Amino acid sequence: MYKLFELLDKYLIPMMTKLSEQRHLRAVRDGIVSTIPLIIVGSFFLIIAFPPLPGIAALVKPYIGKILLPYRLTMGLMALYASHSIGYHLAKSYKLDGVSGGVLAMAAFLMTSVPVTYEGRGLALLMENLGGGSMFVAIVMAIFAVEVMRFAKTRKLTITMPEGVPDSVARSFEALIPTAIIIPIVWLIRDLVGFDIHHFILGLFQPLVRAGNTLTGILVPIIIISLLWATGIHGDSVVGSVARPMWLVLLDQNIAAAAAGQPIPNIGPEPFFQWFVWIGGSGATIGLVLLMLLSKAPYLKSLGKASLLPAICNINEPVIFGVPVMLNPLLFVPFLLSPITIGITTYFSMQFGLVSKPFILVPWTLPAPVGAYLATGGDWRAIVLVLVNITIVTALYYPFLKAYERKLIREGAAGEFEEEIK
Repeated sequence: MYKLFELLDKYLIPMMTKLSEQRHLRAVRDGIVSTIPLIIVGSFFLIIAFPPLPGIAALVKPYIGKILLPYRLTMGLMALYASHSIGYHLAKSYKLDGVSGGVLAMAAFLMTSVPVTYEGRGLALLMENLGGGSMFVAIVMAIFAVEVMRFAKTRKLTITMPEGVPDSVARSFEALIPTAIIIPIVWLIRDLVGFDIHHFILGLFQPLVRAGNTLTGILVPIIIISLLWATGIHGDSVVGSVARPMWLVLLDQNIAAAAAGQPIPNIGPEPFFQWFVWIGGSGATIGLVLLMLLSKAPYLKSLGKASLLPAICNINEPVIFGVPVMLNPLLFVPFLLSPITIGITTYFSMQFGLVSKPFILVPWTLPAPVGAYLATGGDWRAIVLVLVNITIVTALYYPFLKAYERKLIREGAAGEFEEEIK
């Protein structure tokens, strides 16, 4: 097992660490994370519009259009918000003006969508091109806009204002030439040449999105995240940089289907992992904490008491670094096997319609049964599945924790014997 940790430390960790520190991926991660409050609040209006109780649903039905307005102007414009935020963070990483980077990124993204004539009243942008389904377009155009901005800056293709001019004015003139490059390029390609940038980018990433909704696409991030955490690396942060745009596209499709009253299509958006796999935190360590409460080893029992409340809120750093689970050969196997097992059981439970697929993004610190119930739009079967998953991971952790417990007791007895000799 130690040889395995050495291999991970030699090959996996350096690669994943470089990936997490890659400038563009970091900007994508930070940019998308900044939109999460809008997504959470906006998606909650779906629960209000489609309550799980039939009696209340009948009362709400005449007002669904108005109730869904906050959702349409938050979650429904997620890619638009993300384009600005990604551009801002990427520009700041280059020590460029973040505000200009955000504005140029958003302008480049909007230029990929051709307005349509709306009932003879003028032009209108289709909101379907501005939501989560267009997240990859927002990412690509934000990177393009900021890289043009950086190119102009390094080549001194900027207008420099004299000293004494307010910073806001100076920054706007610095962005003038990059803007004069970005807007015409996108316009020439999109409108004069007739090349549909938006459709092309979506087509490039569509296989990735489809793969992310398969059992393999679900198990791969589970395995990588667990391996990274087992070696002390924040796995969610690293993998999320790459996978979160895909998860949000799947979530956007689910939300759009729910808002239209259609069947939920996708199993694998982020709430799938949050509420049914990472119960108690990465590694599904809620089962480990419950066992620690009954441990005969005083250290494990006291740590279990201290870790219970954080575990209920899906915070497990005290367990990973306190037990420790990290670099612990006795606990590595269940730490990896537990999320894989319940990931498979959850996938097939949703695949066969035993539990509703998730379409609501709710705060990740809620207890798992509550979060799962809300994420599935009020499906009580989600609570049952979470409890079944907790039972499974508790059983998987049990023999390994007992072995570790015996090891700690032996070491404690040996320590007391040495103290008596001294």
